[in-house]
Amino acid sequence: MSHPAPYQVLSDSQLEALRRYDTPTVSNAIELFKIRPRHLGYLPHTIRCLLPNQGVMLGYAVTAQTRALPAHEGEIAKGEDILGDYFRYVAAMPGPKVAVGEDLDIPAGVGAQFGEVTALIHKKLGCVGHVTSGCPRDLDEVAAIGFHLFGLNPCVSHAYVRLVDYGKPVRIGGVEIRPGDLLHGDKHGVCIIPHEIADKIADACAKIQAIEKPALDLCRKENFDLEEYIAARKVMKSQASE
Repeated sequence: MSHPAPYQVLSDSQLEALRRYDTPTVSNAIELFKIRPRHLGYLPHTIRCLLPNQGVMLGYAVTAQTRALPAHEGEIAKGEDILGDYFRYVAAMPGPKVAVGEDLDIPAGVGAQFGEVTALIHKKLGCVGHVTSGCPRDLDEVAAIGFHLFGLNPCVSHAYVRLVDYGKPVRIGGVEIRPGDLLHGDKHGVCIIPHEIADKIADACAKIQAIEKPALDLCRKENFDLEEYIAARKVMKSQASE
């Protein structure tokens, strides 16, 4: 049985509207609301899109922490014991969902939490992608099921991967992601959309595109005029700050 989310879940039409825009446009749209510094709220370049042809990933974070370095027998048993509870947690959260995994190993990326089998299971549970501070594998197989992968790099082995905890805030590339955070990602990276403005971002994206169009049109002209562009850019900056 699903549980009510402690945040507003967007309607299908609102989610579909957000999928029409790339992640940089979403990031620019968030800036219009001035609710966080511009250098915060997105993952660093070290967390790469590993399947760039999959288009836009959009979903609410379900979180886990894993290790893949060798462990004592008791720790491995604990990971097996909580795996079922983790799957039930993922299944109970509202979708669409993004499985966010913090790799606790130092260095991260010794073994993959996500490959073909794990991606298939999570897709059955309503997830559309996986974001990790480590390294997933089986890229071709995961791409074939229409699932998204973000991480440091691809990985060969699952090593001794096991679940350590779930359903808590995690850190991915130094950025905190909380359960239920709304994530928008594409080939450029991943951005966190604040819940308090999530229902306004699609309209803000359309505004951003309308503001930028005159300057872009001038840049595309064969008889480009620098002064004309500088004047148009001033107007664009003024409209963006309104």
